[in-house]
Amino acid sequence: MTGEPFNWHDLLGRWQEEWVPRAGEDEGEEEATAPPGRPGADEATIAAAEERLGTRLPPSYRAFLAASDGWHVDQTAAVYQLGGAADIDWFRDPHDMTSLYEQHLDDTSREEDVLLAGMWRRALRLETESDMSHALLDPGDRDQDGEWALYVYKGWSGEYPDRYPSFRAYMEAMYRSFHADRVERPDFVNATTRAQDARTEEARVLALRGRYEEALPLLEEASSFGRPRSAALLHQVQQLLAPRGTSDYGDLVADARYLPELLPVVAMGAAHAARWPDEGEHWLRMMAARGVDRAVAEAVLNAVRDGTYRYAPPGPWGRAVAEARESARWGAGDTAWRVLRDALPRWEAPGPMLIAPIGLLADPVLGPLVTPERGREILATPRAGETGPAPEPVPDLDPPGLSWLTEPMPNGQAFDGYRCVWGEDTDPALLPALIGEDGARLSVPVDPRTASWRAPRPHEREGVELWEDRAIVCVGRTAEGWAFAFDGHSRSRLGKASRSPAAAASSSGRAVVLWRDAAFSTSEDHPAAFHVSVAERGEELYAFTVRGAEVLRSGAIPEALDPARLFRPQDSDSARELALLRALHDELGLSLPRFALTRGKLSTFTTRSWTRAPREGEAFAYLSFVRHRS
Repeated sequence: MTGEPFNWHDLLGRWQEEWVPRAGEDEGEEEATAPPGRPGADEATIAAAEERLGTRLPPSYRAFLAASDGWHVDQTAAVYQLGGAADIDWFRDPHDMTSLYEQHLDDTSREEDVLLAGMWRRALRLETESDMSHALLDPGDRDQDGEWALYVYKGWSGEYPDRYPSFRAYMEAMYRSFHADRVERPDFVNATTRAQDARTEEARVLALRGRYEEALPLLEEASSFGRPRSAALLHQVQQLLAPRGTSDYGDLVADARYLPELLPVVAMGAAHAARWPDEGEHWLRMMAARGVDRAVAEAVLNAVRDGTYRYAPPGPWGRAVAEARESARWGAGDTAWRVLRDALPRWEAPGPMLIAPIGLLADPVLGPLVTPERGREILATPRAGETGPAPEPVPDLDPPGLSWLTEPMPNGQAFDGYRCVWGEDTDPALLPALIGEDGARLSVPVDPRTASWRAPRPHEREGVELWEDRAIVCVGRTAEGWAFAFDGHSRSRLGKASRSPAAAASSSGRAVVLWRDAAFSTSEDHPAAFHVSVAERGEELYAFTVRGAEVLRSGAIPEALDPARLFRPQDSDSARELALLRALHDELGLSLPRFALTRGKLSTFTTRSWTRAPREGEAFAYLSFVRHRS
């Protein structure tokens, strides 16, 4: 409630004037065509009801009775008729719902849960006709204006009651529902529908001018009335505000103008589920029912699921998308976003039902770049020929250097162990040939966090020895131009049989290897181990391995990387790691793109073994752990 004067006669009068049956109902039935209201009750009748009940009724309900003594709500599959002043009575919890709800209360229960549990015995029942449902006003749940919350309990649903902050809020929602239920009737045209359609068009133009915050409430209101165009426009705004969510665009996906943008986005939600039997078929049937050619839908679903889909719009925007993808596919997410940001004003809508380049979200490389902050930047950018002030650019997401490797990832955990190969003046696409296993090639872009987890283990691969340590690495290019191959999710340990691929990666210039082994234990008996090796033109220049107080070194190590300076005995493993990462950045200009490695998608390949074959007299052990569900 806002405290402003409210005219019940205006709302109920419009409702009566607009009353028609739903599409498909028999207009010959008296109940379907009868006006929903009654004459208002006089003050004496309302006062008599209050004396009988022993309480004063809440303001909005009391004013309603004075305007109409009862109402045919016609809420689908719930409450049909609200009684008048003489019909209402206390509910008294005839089914002992109180005990059912109280059994779940404890000292940690929320206030709203406590209120709901007590509502059943003190509520006032309003309905006289319903489908096993109740409209209940709760005097124990009231606001500063004296309004009682109204609960609608659908007894057949098994769900918690729907709560409305007041009787007025409930009736306004039912009026909107009345409109939404009749939107399929072509003759359902009145002042309200025309006003909501005008607001939808106003919101569309505002959105294209970057004024989405003004457009959003207009679209939300029009959508609550069921206006056909509003929902699709609203979903676009909502999906860019929460880019990982999904939306249903209805039959609009079959429109040739919008299908290239919308169908891949709709397929995103089905792509994961399509891995289970029949789920993909169910989605395809649903798309066919909406008018989408099955072959087209199946091709899009497979491409989105397999990571091969490419967002390819026409015109200047499309050329910018292609340029941005080339940057993003190698991990340069901030560079890619700047390209997209500069091109956004040149995006053109293929028709009036599209207000944003929503298809960007389905691209496996570019989609992850659209964070909620960047989604708001898209929405705030004038586009499609409209003008307005440009929004403040969203800050870049990749920090410089390597220090971020010690910080928590989006899931709250830091990298436990990692290893990386950098190649100077090297094309990232050539890394599989330099350090990959026989026949290695780049995969389609995948989530680096899951690529190694899903890869087969040595005992599961024919022709791979159990002692081999082949890494699944994701590939890219740093801001300084180094190609990199990074493994951040293996559990491999640095040992005497470990070997560096630096020499193999240095065919065209310098190559650097950094290995921080997985910390299986933090005890003094198992300190963290660090390895750095640098090679050039196929020859190792220098290397060192540090494990606790033990240091193995070779070659002429630069002073800036001298382990005696970086690994002080009094420092913790984390302090040593941070000092090493900073030195590698300062001395060699090494970095890694945080966003691409923790939230984006990159191509991967399998390297040759990082462990040499056992020599005569050496033994090795291979452990594999399998989790079984009980």
